[in-house]
Amino acid sequence: MSVLLADTALTDIKDKVLAGERLTIADGLTLYETPDLLGVAQLANIVNERKNGQNVYFIENLYINPTNVCEANCSFCGFKRKPGEEGAYTMDEEALLKYISDRWNDNIREFHIVGGHNHEVGFDYYVNTVKILKKHYPHVTVKAYTGAEIEFFSRLAGISMKEVIQTLMDAGLSTLTGGGAEILTERYRAIMSPDKASTDQWLEAHETAHNLGLRTHSTMLYGSVETKEERLIHMARVRELQDRTNGFMVFIPLAMQPKNVKAGLNRRTSAYDDMRTIAIARLMLDNFDHIKAYWINIGVQLTQMALTFGSSDIHGTLIEERISHSVGALTSMGITRKELIHMIKSAGKIPVERDTFYNVIKKYE
Repeated sequence: MSVLLADTALTDIKDKVLAGERLTIADGLTLYETPDLLGVAQLANIVNERKNGQNVYFIENLYINPTNVCEANCSFCGFKRKPGEEGAYTMDEEALLKYISDRWNDNIREFHIVGGHNHEVGFDYYVNTVKILKKHYPHVTVKAYTGAEIEFFSRLAGISMKEVIQTLMDAGLSTLTGGGAEILTERYRAIMSPDKASTDQWLEAHETAHNLGLRTHSTMLYGSVETKEERLIHMARVRELQDRTNGFMVFIPLAMQPKNVKAGLNRRTSAYDDMRTIAIARLMLDNFDHIKAYWINIGVQLTQMALTFGSSDIHGTLIEERISHSVGALTSMGITRKELIHMIKSAGKIPVERDTFYNVIKKYE
């Protein structure tokens, strides 16, 4: 296979990629440091096409944040409110169902649920949220709660994370979201998210879910105080867990949004960093089927570019995304199926509508 490289430092990595060999953290650093971004893209595209051909996946989903009250104090968050603070809310059953009915269409296949770590309500609130959704929309997959939320629920209820997850599964939970990972090193977490699950606890939550039969999602929030090596350590840690369980369906690099002054960020990640990070994720995570380009954070045009930098998924309609927009995302809060299909086709790829578990609903050739 012909690969044109402008940097000879990539030659050994190219040989590994073509031979299907695993890359090291040192290889990842070379990929971050090389000026040959298009060379990195070529290698990532080879790996992606081996796994997915020209297919690019999307889903019709609805984003729900049942509460924004949170005990944690993450530096990057603009979504959380303290109890009683202006703008604080916790949806009851009536509010939850109205929120959905106001945004409903019959093609929605997934509820994507993330909220604050609200210690003003009991664990039953979070369980009942799932039960309510399954009662009224039994055909819709409930994708709910982060690994960090699972650890929080464990503390809130005084039970193990295994018991937490099993209780949620009994209520109708089908998968965990990928959030709460941020960067999986303790140096980073001490600075940016000191009140949330540790590296080991986040990984334990997902390993426990995998062992109970759930397949889950994995994210990485990049673009703040982490080093390039820490990004690669993060990838290596989820790769190691995937070796043990094969429970992750997709890896989602999320570009930090810089609006919140508490985060100490005064600029967005560059297009070069976004494309390079997606490509490196594709090359490092050899045991993941999919790398997602999250259009909410990087925009539609960069998402199209990402489809030749190793990405095979562009997420979904969302309808009304709040968390990234609360800290300065510049994109629209939702998108239509027609727009998603156009985004993929105009990048020369084949749109594939999927369910949560990457089962094909319809191929738009």
